[in-house]
Amino acid sequence: MNEIQHLIDGVASPSTSGNDGPIFDPATGQQTGTVALASVAEVDAAVASARSAFDGWSEVSLARRTKLMYEFRNLLVANADGVAARLSAEHGKVLDDARGEVARGIENVEFACGIADALKGLHSEGASTGVDVYTVRRPLGVVAGITPFNFPAMVPMWMFPNAIACGNTFVLKPSERDPSAPLFIAELFQEAGFPPGVLNVVNGDKVAVDRLVEHPDVKAVSFVGSTPIARYVYASATANGKRAQAMGGAKNHMIVLPDADLDMAADAAVSAAYGSAGERCMAISVVVAVGDAGDRLVEAIRVRMEKLVIGPGTDPASEMGPLITREARDRVAGYIQAGADAGCRVVVDGRDQAFDGDGFFLGVSLLDHVTTDMSVYTDEIFGPVLSVVRADSYAEGAQMIRDNPFGNGAAIFTRDGGAARQFQQDADAGMVGINVPIPVPVGYHSFGGWNDSAFGDHTIYGPEGLRFYTRPKVITSRWPDPSTSGVDLGFPRND
Repeated sequence: MNEIQHLIDGVASPSTSGNDGPIFDPATGQQTGTVALASVAEVDAAVASARSAFDGWSEVSLARRTKLMYEFRNLLVANADGVAARLSAEHGKVLDDARGEVARGIENVEFACGIADALKGLHSEGASTGVDVYTVRRPLGVVAGITPFNFPAMVPMWMFPNAIACGNTFVLKPSERDPSAPLFIAELFQEAGFPPGVLNVVNGDKVAVDRLVEHPDVKAVSFVGSTPIARYVYASATANGKRAQAMGGAKNHMIVLPDADLDMAADAAVSAAYGSAGERCMAISVVVAVGDAGDRLVEAIRVRMEKLVIGPGTDPASEMGPLITREARDRVAGYIQAGADAGCRVVVDGRDQAFDGDGFFLGVSLLDHVTTDMSVYTDEIFGPVLSVVRADSYAEGAQMIRDNPFGNGAAIFTRDGGAARQFQQDADAGMVGINVPIPVPVGYHSFGGWNDSAFGDHTIYGPEGLRFYTRPKVITSRWPDPSTSGVDLGFPRND
């Protein structure tokens, strides 16, 4: 049985805590390994390693940092299939989804490869007579990342490449449910030639999280997960004097206007709602069907759902895999029943689909005539359930988004340029798609929601990520007039 340990000071570090957790293959329901759960002392050892490495790493030239980051990027590309296989084995997502996750992570590493340009400062020559003023950005020190189960490869790469490229050292606490992929990525990072201690990995549960957010040598914490835990991490970290960025949950809406290309909208709804079994914070979980688009759209989605192939992530024919745990599957199934009890129409019931074996599979569900007071609308379900809410007008749909406490992403499908332009102003969300259901930004922009979907002043990765992992230093300098110091410049001064 596979045993996942920590990576501290550049080497595998067997745990001494005496605590571990199970790792399952969600497609079979069988335990395939264990993961060490760090003690406070083990977290302290990882932070101490990062603290010891910081002074030397922060003074390494931008040219050297860039070269090492390119080496890491090339190793990731060469080992992308290996990372994806580890993702599929422990998360359950199909290999195409897993490969896409790795590709989006590599995109962020490639942004970090441009650190020499991205960290260029500002310079004002002659701000006053003989006075120059310039601004540089300096690293913070040891920073930490706490990452979720649903994107165990991509989300860490949203964090540590940029942080380390800026001159910080990093302690990563990945999800204990699927830790193999992030650990393998960290091993590739060591293979690229980064000094020991620049990146450390500690596996763990709440004990590790609490120690990281309170440790005096950790200067900043990045988090991605559910809104209740994001709020907790942000409050705890800031109470301990740290910078914190905490990305939370979502209830993403997709408005479909009557003039939309309904085939395009239906395709988008199916892929965005059921991809990765709906276990992603940018999944579309609510379709707002405006006017007479409703019946036609629901039928188009239903027809496509019938063709969706659900099976093990390792099967090339599979388009959707299982949920992460048995408990997650049962919780999601409970929402389907709650929706039916509340009076919505269950067009497709995922509980009706039977699967062989003991895997954590659940079929896809479509609920129509959902209202905004139902739990299937108000709660983040985080599973393959799509709710359709009917609206009489665009304005009614836009108001639903404004009234929702979350604000991660929102999308509209329409052929009307005026409506699309109005929506990008009206949508109360940090990321907006126009005929794009999941508007996750490319690596050279930044990811982050609004309202209860994000806590902190900086969004994650891209330019905002660099600002989060650095602090500005402004230097004002004056040099004596050369003529008063006896230096002959060979030409008269021009005052």
